[in-house]
Amino acid sequence: MQVQKSFKGEEGLGKLYLVPTPIGNLQDMTYRSVEILRTVDFICAEDTRNTGLLLKHFQISTKQISFHEHNAYEKIPDLLELLLAGKNLAQVSDAGFPSISDPGHDLVQAAIAQGISVIALPGASAGITALIASGLAPQPHIFYGFLPRKKGQQEDFFKKKVAYPETQIFYESPYRLVDTLSNMQTVYGDRQVVLVRELTKIYEEYQRGSISELLEHLTEKPAKGECLLIVQGANGQEESLAQLTDSEIKTLVEEAIAQGAKPNQAIKSVAKDQGLNRRVVYKIYHEL
Repeated sequence: MQVQKSFKGEEGLGKLYLVPTPIGNLQDMTYRSVEILRTVDFICAEDTRNTGLLLKHFQISTKQISFHEHNAYEKIPDLLELLLAGKNLAQVSDAGFPSISDPGHDLVQAAIAQGISVIALPGASAGITALIASGLAPQPHIFYGFLPRKKGQQEDFFKKKVAYPETQIFYESPYRLVDTLSNMQTVYGDRQVVLVRELTKIYEEYQRGSISELLEHLTEKPAKGECLLIVQGANGQEESLAQLTDSEIKTLVEEAIAQGAKPNQAIKSVAKDQGLNRRVVYKIYHEL
C-alpha cells in the first residue's frame, strides 16, 4: 500500500498540482489557484494560447509547457524528469478540472508510480455546478461526460443505463442535442431532463421539462453555445418500457384504433402512455 503525504512529500522531489480553471467566468478562479500558478516552476497547459489569456488576466508570468492528448505520451517522460529533479508543476485544462476529459490522468498515474505527490485543488466543475441548480435529485448522481456520437452506439449505451436510479450528467454538442434526446427518449421514455447552456456566462440558461417538451422547444429554437444535460434517474418504469418490442408497440396502436381512435390519435396516445417518442411510434406502426 502506498501512502501519500501531499504537503510534505518526498525530499528532493517536486509536486504535481492539478489546478481547475474557470468554465466561463474568470472570477471563479480561486486565490489559491492563482497563487499556485504563480509559484510553480512550469504550467502544463492543454492549449497554451487559451491558458495564456488566463495567465495574462491574473498577471502570471510562469512558463507554459504544451501538454495535450496528441503529445501526452512523448511529454510525460520529460515532465517526470522535471518532477524528479525537484521542479513543481501545475497542470491545467482549457476549462474546469484537468484529468477529466484530457490526458492528465496518465500523468497522474505516472507521477504516483514515481512516488511524486499529486495535489488536487478544488474549483469550478460544470457537471456539479449544473446539477445542484437543475432541480433534479443531486444525490445519487453519475457523471458520464461525452456520449457516443452514432445512433446505434448511443442507444446501446442508454439501454445499459436505463435502470440506473442515479441522476445522469452528460456533455453534448448543441448540433447533436436533438438526435441525442430522440435516441434517449426511445430507450428511457419521456423522463425529466434539464438542458444547461453557457454555464457561468452572460447567456447562462436552464431549460427544464420532459424530453418531449425539450425536443419541441429545440425544434423551434435550436440551442447554441456549450451545453450539458442533466437527466432524471430511473423510477422503475423505464426498464419495462425499454423492453417493449416493435411488434408490441404496433399492437398497442392497433388496439387503440380498434376501439375507435384514428391512427394519428392512437399513435399519440400510445406514445404518451408508454413514455415513447411519437415519431418512433409512427415509424414502427407504418413500418418505415
